[in-house]
Amino acid sequence: MFVDQVKINVKAGNGGDGIVAFRREKFVPNGGPAGGDGGKGGSIVLKVDEGLRTLMDFRYHRHFKAKNGEKGMNKGMYGRGASDSYVFVPEGTTVTDDETGEILGDLLHNGDELVVAKGGRGGRGNIHFASAKNPAPEISENGEPGVERILRLELKVLADIGLVGFPSVGKSTLLATVTSAKPKIAAYHFTTLVPNLGMVRLDDGRDFVMADLPGLIEGASQGVGLGIQFLRHIERTRVILHLVDLSGTDGRDPYDDFVKINQELVSYDETLLERPQIVVASKMDLPDSKENLPEFIAKIKKDTMLKTVPEVVEISAVTHTGVKELMAKAADLLEKTPVFPTLADRKRQEQLENGVVYKFEESEKYPFEITRDPDATWVLSGVELDKLFKMTDFEHDESIMRFARQLRGMGVDDALRAKGAKQGDLVRIDKFTFEFVE
Repeated sequence: MFVDQVKINVKAGNGGDGIVAFRREKFVPNGGPAGGDGGKGGSIVLKVDEGLRTLMDFRYHRHFKAKNGEKGMNKGMYGRGASDSYVFVPEGTTVTDDETGEILGDLLHNGDELVVAKGGRGGRGNIHFASAKNPAPEISENGEPGVERILRLELKVLADIGLVGFPSVGKSTLLATVTSAKPKIAAYHFTTLVPNLGMVRLDDGRDFVMADLPGLIEGASQGVGLGIQFLRHIERTRVILHLVDLSGTDGRDPYDDFVKINQELVSYDETLLERPQIVVASKMDLPDSKENLPEFIAKIKKDTMLKTVPEVVEISAVTHTGVKELMAKAADLLEKTPVFPTLADRKRQEQLENGVVYKFEESEKYPFEITRDPDATWVLSGVELDKLFKMTDFEHDESIMRFARQLRGMGVDDALRAKGAKQGDLVRIDKFTFEFVE
């Protein structure tokens, strides 16, 4: 089964907790704090494995979790950091944050890596909180939570040349003729259900990758037929071989087929028609093909959708007539055609450009939210506040007092008063409940 789109959940490891400890050694009076820091949590890293061809493995394994860092130790020793967890993907995988829509990266070559969830840092031990006023602090931090996110993985095949056209125009037959690929070939529509790749090697030593893409039909860009599933695979091709059945055996007009396929391409991505096309007049061994060719070429020359008039090459994949000439012309065109940015490339570039525009935006008064439950308990929430809460060690009074000071510094006390909180009201953060004190 060919799988080219999946969603996965990744969770990086939490940092290890720092500890409260003191030196207890003979002949060392007033040893002082000696609590070590926790180790860092493991990150989730996507890595390209050239042996993979689809995202099939992710159908059965969609949750990936890295290990947590170890706790700190006595004598100021750090906890062991967790190793990163690697998740292997095929070449041509685009990674997107499913919740925000942000494109995190494109993994194109064997060995490419992308950190998609960073492990949390280790919490600090009490050795870091010693001061002249408090030489023996009982304060430590819990480890920072690791990043958790839902990712959308999208595979776009890496091919230099793509074969497009209506079903049963001879794409699979051509691919089987010029490469060692073995696509399914039969006398009915939609024989090809998945993209097929093959390597073309010419007698002069040149080679390139060719992709046979499942047959498009009118309305494919809106979800009709199979086309919407595989139009994305055309994005990475540099040259398009547009196959048209000149025989008209199905009662279709060859020129109408040509126009409809181009309309589907431009509906999906208007830049696809900027790629050079060679129009391949296929099935020229059939009786009506020669008769239809002059009229088809005349109409092609008047076509206004393409920037330049494409060359029309006659072939018969069955008799191999014109196939060598077609491959040579395709290789020549490929040599002078640059790599085109995909939709994901352009979207990511827009995100980067928007990210460096500095504008004055009035920030929210408080970096947290206050709501109230039906039982009259005030509820505090927010990304920074939740992170601060999770990194607080509630087993020691001094750590709790430090947390209270941090909340006051964030403006929590003032915000609660403004909302109408009074002495003795209950306030909850996550599962921790305390009383509001004026």
